[in-house]
Amino acid sequence: MTAPEHDLDVALAALAAGTTTVRAGYGQALRIQAKTGLDFATNVDLEAEHAMLDVITAARPDDAVEGEETGRRGAATASRRWLVDPLCGTVNFAARTPLVAVNVALVDGALTLVAATSDPIAGEVFWTDGVRAALRSADGTDLPLAPSRASRLVDVNCDGPLDRPFVGAQVIDAAFRAAFGPRVGSTTLALAWVAAGRRAGYVSDGAVVDSVHFAAGIALCRAAGCVVTDLSGSELASGRGLIIAADAATHRRLTDLVAPHLAAVTASDRPAAATIHDSRPPRRHHLPNNQA
Repeated sequence: MTAPEHDLDVALAALAAGTTTVRAGYGQALRIQAKTGLDFATNVDLEAEHAMLDVITAARPDDAVEGEETGRRGAATASRRWLVDPLCGTVNFAARTPLVAVNVALVDGALTLVAATSDPIAGEVFWTDGVRAALRSADGTDLPLAPSRASRLVDVNCDGPLDRPFVGAQVIDAAFRAAFGPRVGSTTLALAWVAAGRRAGYVSDGAVVDSVHFAAGIALCRAAGCVVTDLSGSELASGRGLIIAADAATHRRLTDLVAPHLAAVTASDRPAAATIHDSRPPRRHHLPNNQA
């Protein structure tokens, strides 16, 4: 088989391999492999990841790869690295709830070159080449993604770590619910839906930079023109968590709603000495220059 000429072709071919595996396994008997806490993988996670990595390594043997289930492999010095999340929403998948995604992204240093996400149950594919962002229909037609705040639905990630403070469920207070309808689903589908105008925004705490779970969705949203920052409204690499919004006005509202909860969690996570002696001025919220 001739290797695809462009990186996006490789990403879409790998995505198709994973999507086919996940779709075939949906609703079937599963073998469960425990991880930590309530987290687990299924045989379909592993089979889909191997199928995707086989496509990537055959087409780009000099690149490094990193799968959620199998970790990183390839040249340690390779700056180009493929991030593969074969089944985002494993718990939904095992419960036969059709809110799952398959993800792949190619990063080079801090830059995401291409990314693609599929909804294997609905048969939708979202992709970006770093400039354009589109939804590919079953007949191969590409429709540009167009963010919109019209739905006023915002996905909030409430499923965080148990061993440290996490801005999640407490964000959904009366003020938040008066402004937006909170929803929870597959992380990457939620991000793709913001890019496509099906959601007004997305909020999550935790580490999102250079992540197999978030890289593809963040790339889609950036290419579609969404506002993408950390929880404080700053550049992603400078802080914690993620806020993605369809437009600047929605982003400002979400940042304001999240701010008191972020401050409370940050304070509880700060050593006592730092609380007493830290005299730095408060961090100012801002949008990146290209998202104002």
